[in-house]
Amino acid sequence: MRFVDSNVRLYAISKSADPNKKLASQVGASHAVTVSTQVINEVCFNLRRKSGFSEDEVARVIESFYDNRIVVPVDQASMMKAGELRGRYSLSFWDSQLLACALLAGCTTFESEDKADGLLVEGALLISNPFKR
Repeated sequence: MRFVDSNVRLYAISKSADPNKKLASQVGASHAVTVSTQVINEVCFNLRRKSGFSEDEVARVIESFYDNRIVVPVDQASMMKAGELRGRYSLSFWDSQLLACALLAGCTTFESEDKADGLLVEGALLISNPFKR
């Protein structure tokens, strides 16, 4: 399974996204995709702020996340795991939370444009930049 970061989802959804990144963000979309509630929040915030989406459009995006993806909630277990990851990998608070959710969901790939491409987290989760392919 793969976990998709908010920056990758934004390229897939945004009306003004770079066409090459939009296409790359949609490659493999038929495979199981996992996100966290944090990803949904970040995507919706940026769609309103940067892309001018209306509240109705944002509501449809939220519904699509729950219809088409596995959504991992940010909870006590993920917060505790994030703390371990921050200490071990010198990650930011928010990045560690995303990686913790991905690990707890059993994902093996974490797709992100702005994380440490090629880093293998806990020997189980590979961070991959889908735009470098």
